[in-house]
Amino acid sequence: MSKTVSINKDILNLAIPNIVTNITVPLLGIVDLALMGHLNNPVYIGAIALGSIIFNIIYASFSFLRMGSTGLTAQAWGANDTSEVSLVLIRSIIVAFGLALLLIIFQYPIQWLSFLILDGSNEVRLLAQEYYYIRIWAAPATIGLYAFYGWFLGAQNAKIPMIIAITINVVNIGLNFLFVMVFNMTSDGVALATVIAQYTGLTMALIFFFKKYPKYAIKFSLHIIFQTEAIIKFFRVNSDIFIRTLLLLLTLAFFTNTSAKMGDNILAINTLLFQFFFIFSYFADGFAYAGESLTGKYYGAKDKLVLKYTINHLLYWGWGAAIITSLFYIIGLDFSMGFLTSNEMIKEMANDYKIWVIIIPLTSTAAFIWDGIYVGVTASKEMRNVMIISSVVVFLPSYYLTQGIWGNDALWFALNMFLASRTVLMWLWWKMNIKNKILIP
Repeated sequence: MSKTVSINKDILNLAIPNIVTNITVPLLGIVDLALMGHLNNPVYIGAIALGSIIFNIIYASFSFLRMGSTGLTAQAWGANDTSEVSLVLIRSIIVAFGLALLLIIFQYPIQWLSFLILDGSNEVRLLAQEYYYIRIWAAPATIGLYAFYGWFLGAQNAKIPMIIAITINVVNIGLNFLFVMVFNMTSDGVALATVIAQYTGLTMALIFFFKKYPKYAIKFSLHIIFQTEAIIKFFRVNSDIFIRTLLLLLTLAFFTNTSAKMGDNILAINTLLFQFFFIFSYFADGFAYAGESLTGKYYGAKDKLVLKYTINHLLYWGWGAAIITSLFYIIGLDFSMGFLTSNEMIKEMANDYKIWVIIIPLTSTAAFIWDGIYVGVTASKEMRNVMIISSVVVFLPSYYLTQGIWGNDALWFALNMFLASRTVLMWLWWKMNIKNKILIP
């Protein structure tokens, strides 16, 4: 009994700050949409949707730095390897700023390619391009924060990322209202607010690191930083997670782009409803992030019994969160949509698809938790393979085989099939392969 209480306490000590951290992200998106949704023209919602999907692919495809850093740091932390804990952060920061520099250098061809692929009306595209050219300058801060967030979580500290994220979003939201409501800017004001807020967060991360973890501010020679075996493991784990994350973001981009092809109204409806999936996904990811930290820690410490109990309890918490969220959507989804838009036609049309939002927590929750477990034990190759199957073999056929009959419903059906298949495949892979390698003495 005491072991169960201790495990649940550890999970909640990490999960609750992570939930608070993550829930601020969709709340920011909701504020952006609410501001644009009250400007009397749905093109502003579409501009934010298209502009954001580019950065979701660019930035979130580099979120492998956060996930890889968490798993590797947690394992070194559990093994009490001070030098390796420091080296993971140094390597992550070097890679982060290198990637950011490349994005800024190649911003024009990236823009050209992005809008060659994405569809939307001419007015939406022009506003989205303006948004893009402003927000791209947040790249060093955004990607650098992935490295710091992952390191702090691997060091079993979820409170510092929470404080940083809250500050970023308070600054961002405040500047959104200032630029849009006072200075009469539109989507360009939303982009500028994001840039300023991201650099505020990066500054805070540096201050917290040097103040709270001075013993890890160790100077190493380049030979040690780029030690062959460690670098191979670092890039192997991160490259697998990169492919996995890129496929995930491309799937979500397909969802948004296909919505745009169905017209500005469907794009606005799906963007509106998708915010409720993001709300749950970041909530569930709070437990997934706790899983990354704890499974990595116990795997590094070679404490197989506690690792097994932790995995079981993480899944219990995930399912509990899913059931509560679905019940909340049944009761309060109609009311909640009123906060996002005053357009009665969009709200009325959105009601036709709300069943998909209600069931999506149930089809997705275990996938989030398994992601965290796989990251913690650095089973990155298996994560990659599951994502390839779910996106290419499940998602695309599910849409194309039903879209002629169901229209927009087919898109939501395919998304739910994609999420459910990830749950099933990761569970099967764990039972048949990974579990025996990790848990059996």
